[in-house]
Amino acid sequence: MATSNLELDYEFLPYLKVYKNGHVERLLGIDAIPPGIDSQFGVSSKDISNIVPNSEVYVRIYLPINCNNKKLPLVIYFHGGGFCMFTPSSSLYHNYLNTLVSESRVIAISVHYRRPPEHPVHVAYEDSWQVLQWVFAHCNGNGPEPWLNEHANFARVFLSGDSAGANIAHNMAMNVGSVDPELMVDILGVALIHPYFWGSDPIGSEGLYPDKKAGVDRMWSFVCPSNPDNDDPRVNPIAKGAPSLMSLGCRRILICVAEKDILKDRGRAYYEALGQSGWMGVVEIHETQREDHVFHLHDLDSQKSKDLMKNLAHFFNRERTHFL
Repeated sequence: MATSNLELDYEFLPYLKVYKNGHVERLLGIDAIPPGIDSQFGVSSKDISNIVPNSEVYVRIYLPINCNNKKLPLVIYFHGGGFCMFTPSSSLYHNYLNTLVSESRVIAISVHYRRPPEHPVHVAYEDSWQVLQWVFAHCNGNGPEPWLNEHANFARVFLSGDSAGANIAHNMAMNVGSVDPELMVDILGVALIHPYFWGSDPIGSEGLYPDKKAGVDRMWSFVCPSNPDNDDPRVNPIAKGAPSLMSLGCRRILICVAEKDILKDRGRAYYEALGQSGWMGVVEIHETQREDHVFHLHDLDSQKSKDLMKNLAHFFNRERTHFL
């Protein structure tokens, strides 16, 4: 490493360090697992790139090996990590998606978007939206990716994600609700797992955890320096003046929160605001007791992680036979 790389400009621990020459050293999620066949779970995966030309954006697609040529619900998944950490190749997410696909019997697309600080957060939203357009180019069975043409049931499309990825899923659903219907973007449901929503004024129990609160307070200004206000409607969808949640472009929403997560009260507030917004869909919320933020990613074999997975599988497959 050159001497200039050793001159630290700033750090955002425990996530990354940025050096004065612009080099970014990420500290979490830097391992990479290639796609392939996971015989333990009976899931096959592959990567597709060049969705956004001249960028690092790619998707990893997961398909049950023995799907018997059936059309499966399609889950488009956005990984977490404060917008700036992890990829679909990180072991944490690759293992999780294999488990999700095996348990839920869905076809899944894990999205890699460009990340701050090299790319401000609006780029992540733009990349994710372009991925959605690419996915829906397959809805008539003549897109460029055979797995989607042959196996995706476009009457049963879901968005999902955890933490910052859940934030992206929400914002994509808001976009879907505002586009021209002729674009044929139809989302049945959105599953938000420990969503990263925040705000300038503390609510609920947030003030009881000053150290945790201080860390979350920094997050949005770090990823969105052009508008560092924690009441930006992209991070605080119930802020005064934010677009109405009535515009959400889906019919069902599942919100999952964890008792020890400092973000839990934001998830609850979102649930309550959605119920009062005039949105015509169905919303439900589930809380895992005595667990913290994204606990399930770190221990997929625990009973509480399995219970959360079963809730997701039920959400993706409810009334499924009606659509097959």
